[in-house]
Formats: sequence, structure tokens, C-alpha cells
Amino acid sequence: MKTQRILSGMRPTGRLHLGHYTGALENWVERQNETLADGSRAYETYFLVADYHSLTTSLDTSPLDQNSIEMVTDWLAAGIDPEKSPVFRQSRIKEHTELFLIFSMLITASRLERNPTLKDQIRDLNMDAITYGHLGYPVLQAADILLYKGNTVPVGEDQIPHVEITREIARRFNNQYQHPGTGSVFEEPGPKITRFSRLVGLDGTAKMSKSLGNTILLSDTEEEITAKMRKAVTDTEKLRKNDPGRPEVCAVFSYHKRFTRSQDIDEIEKECRSGALGCVDCKKRCVDSIIRELAPLHEKRAFYADKPGLVRQILEDGEQRARERAQTTMREVREAMRLG
Repeated sequence: MKTQRILSGMRPTGRLHLGHYTGALENWVERQNETLADGSRAYETYFLVADYHSLTTSLDTSPLDQNSIEMVTDWLAAGIDPEKSPVFRQSRIKEHTELFLIFSMLITASRLERNPTLKDQIRDLNMDAITYGHLGYPVLQAADILLYKGNTVPVGEDQIPHVEITREIARRFNNQYQHPGTGSVFEEPGPKITRFSRLVGLDGTAKMSKSLGNTILLSDTEEEITAKMRKAVTDTEKLRKNDPGRPEVCAVFSYHKRFTRSQDIDEIEKECRSGALGCVDCKKRCVDSIIRELAPLHEKRAFYADKPGLVRQILEDGEQRARERAQTTMREVREAMRLG
């Protein structure tokens, strides 16, 4: 095997919650640190603050700068190493929009309208109209990935349609334009199906979402985590301590399965079903497990939170490194197209 290249990103929504941690950040850190048999890196990793993508659903740019700093602070706290992985803001690399424009000529509107993920977003956001930019956001994603010659895309199964659009665009470009020296400019990236651990929110009815107010933030203090967990929804049929419980329908038990030590989970499940473990004590044990896992993250976050200038410097350094890579790709694109 040779080292593969990955680009992943998030929209800058500010401080992250446990769902972001288990759903993406853990995977990012694992891929960043994974090595091959000879000790070389298995993946060259780039991590993107997708601020342009934010415009597809909101035109309010006033919170983007601070939200970006808060989000990157959480990335660093979770283990993203800026020496290994350039961290950068999409809007600071003009080549993203340049390649997006070129790619937009290589795909039809009807193809983008068939994207099932777009249909889900329109439904979930109750949108009565869609902008050209929102329709074309998979094309911008393709530009994001291919600008850095990404050849592996870690996704859940629901995101495979986006990878296929990226592959189609790369194929269409290569068929239309060949570089005089190297031939095909882009490698068609392949999906790496990843099982993301999605956490249900504290309300027990939907995934964690700050807009729903059902989250535990990575930056929450022990007191805040305790207070939030106290309100978490459990088995609605377990009204008193001695009532038998149903762990499979309890949001708190789903957190135990992720954060509690494996040797303790079977005991918690057994005592819940028998009624020996009440919900108050169960929540206390869950809080202890979450706090134990987040302790090193909190320590690192406190370091970076006190140094916002350092976080900005990390972004600027990552942007310089990303820009160099992006400019190299765009030189190849222009040479292949005989433009500029």
C-alpha cells in the first residue's frame, strides 16, 4: 500500500458536541495517526473549515470567524495535529472557487437535482426554494477533494452519492482534458465506508443538534455535563428505582455503550433490567464515564482557548501549506485546459 490522501471538513458552527466527536473527530484523529507496516503514514490528511458551504443554508456571515476559531480549538483539543494535518479555512484559498467554476461546466443541473442527499436537506430544512449554490454544493465538495488530489473519502453510506458525483466530475475532466506531461490530472477518489457513531440527543428523540438544544458540548464543564445529564430522557416506563428498565430505549444507556468501560456495561444493563439500578445513579455513572474520557481533551482545550492568537497562527500556517498544494493542482488544470 502507498500513502493515501484525505480531505475532510466541517461547516463552522462553533463549539462542537459529543455527536461531532464520535461521528467525525475520532475518525479524523485515527486516520491522521494511522501508519503502514513500514512506519510511514497511511494517510496524508487535510482538514477544512467549510465556511463557503455555510452560505448554502445561511447568508449571515457575522458568526463565521469566531465559530471557526471555536471549532478549530475543539479539533486541536481532540487530537488533530497541525504539524501532520494542515487545518485551514476554505474561503482563504481562492483556488476552491476557481476549480468549482470549472467543474460546474462538467455536470448538468438535472444530475444534481437527482442527488438524494439534497432532497433530504430540502425536506429537513423545510426549504421552499433552492439556490444555485445549494444545488451545486456537491460540485464545490468535488473541488475541495480534488484540489488536494484526495483519493480516499471517508463517508457513511448516506454520503456515497456525493463521492460518485466527485468521481464523475474527475472522469469527465480527464476525458475532456489531458495534461501534456502527465496525462490524467485527477485520480477518481474511492469511498472509504466508515461506521460513524451517531449519538442520540439528550431528548432521546433525535440526533444531537445544537439547534435542538439536546447536546453535551466538548467544552462543557463537569458541572454543566452533570446538569444536562440530569435532564436526559430515560425509559419512560421506568418511573421508580425498583421498576425494571429497558436499556435499548434509553438515551443514557446509549452513552454508556460509547463512553463506559466495556467491563462495566453488562453490569449496568443487567441492573437496569432488574430494577436494581435507578436512573439517577445510572446517570451519575454515565457522567463519570464521559468526564473521564473528556479530561485530556479539556486540558488541551484550556491551553488553546487561552491562546486564540495561536489558533489563528495555526490556521494561517495551514492555509499557506494548503495554498501551495492548491496552486500546484490549478497549474496542472490550466496546462491541461490550455488556459491562462
